[in-house]
Amino acid sequence: MLVLLPPSEGKAASGRGAPLKAESLSLPGLAQARAAVLDELVELCTGDEHKAREVLGLSEGLRGEVAKNVELRTAGTRPAGEIYTGVLYDALDLASLDAAAKRRAAKWLLVFSGLWGAVHTGDRIPSYRCSMGVKLPGLGALGTYWRGVMDPVMTEAAGTGLVLDLRSAAYAAAWKPKGAVASRTATVRVLHSAVVDGVEKRSVVSHFNKATKGRIVRDLLTAGAAPADPAELVETLRGLGYVVEAEPPAKPGRAWSLDVVVTQIH
Repeated sequence: MLVLLPPSEGKAASGRGAPLKAESLSLPGLAQARAAVLDELVELCTGDEHKAREVLGLSEGLRGEVAKNVELRTAGTRPAGEIYTGVLYDALDLASLDAAAKRRAAKWLLVFSGLWGAVHTGDRIPSYRCSMGVKLPGLGALGTYWRGVMDPVMTEAAGTGLVLDLRSAAYAAAWKPKGAVASRTATVRVLHSAVVDGVEKRSVVSHFNKATKGRIVRDLLTAGAAPADPAELVETLRGLGYVVEAEPPAKPGRAWSLDVVVTQIH
């Protein structure tokens, strides 16, 4: 099973470990593309700060993020699972998992990134600021850039198992499963159900959407559940106490869409 996650906008500080060793990152097929993005990002942030903030979409109060990018090659590193923070990662809480669940996380979880393309949670990286929506001067829109190199690498990484795609739209643009991989892919939407004046109303709540996805991944890791396909995933999630609505796609070669319905927001 492969679980695709978005990164977090905010990130923990770089660690005290050795500087980045790009050759040690998983998915070596992305190495050349990573090097190109890293070069562009460091060059951008080493130059005019105002231009760098404009390209990266940063306010004056976040000018320190530009300086952070300048030091990407020399800054200390820590596992990506510690770098990424925020609602989803707080709910996932990798640090508190038992040893077996941590081993599963290192194998199953893949975080998409504007800078790295995608990394496993155990890959050691420095803290950085570069979203998938950025347009770097020499490479253009990163979503488009990564889409051009990601397919063969990700198709190989997906193997013959289930792909649970929990990415946000910006990061999903970097790779769209096709063919046989798509038929083994499930995307998840979290809906909040509330009864108003006797009528059920459903809505998507961003914050709770992320928290629920984090809890889903944690529950799968903790249970050691490794469903082989989307239909089995539906039954596994129901067995873990989730209300899941799903139907097989109308045509072969398309991903399943799962709705996880919740009644409490927390």
